[in-house]
Amino acid sequence: MKSKQIVYWITTILVAFFIGGGGATQVWGFYKSPHSVVPTLGYPMYFFAILGTWKVLGAVAILVPRYPLLKEWAYADIFFDLTGAAASCIAVGGYGAYGFHVLAPLAICALTSASWALRPPSRKLTPILSKIIS
Repeated sequence: MKSKQIVYWITTILVAFFIGGGGATQVWGFYKSPHSVVPTLGYPMYFFAILGTWKVLGAVAILVPRYPLLKEWAYADIFFDLTGAAASCIAVGGYGAYGFHVLAPLAICALTSASWALRPPSRKLTPILSKIIS
């Protein structure tokens, strides 16, 4: 039981670090250097500021105690963001180091899936839903 908690916290902290740090970098980059990968991917500039903000909020949501419904949404958001990033890079033929920009989001997606699967009962919806239904 103890090793499951340790692995949960390691994966959760890594996900929060990568997603939160990446989101903060996107928001900062939007204001300081708005022409990084946006032209290559074909997304409008404001999209990266919005996406970055949601990434930071998602990282906070998976770390704070309680709020299991919010956590479910945050995990889903992170999963969609990462798989969408990999798909976007594949769709445009990659940019920079092609393999890295596809494999890195998928690797973080695997960490996200592990964090979600290993979370303790207090961070799951199941106990709450069973109380509501009873």
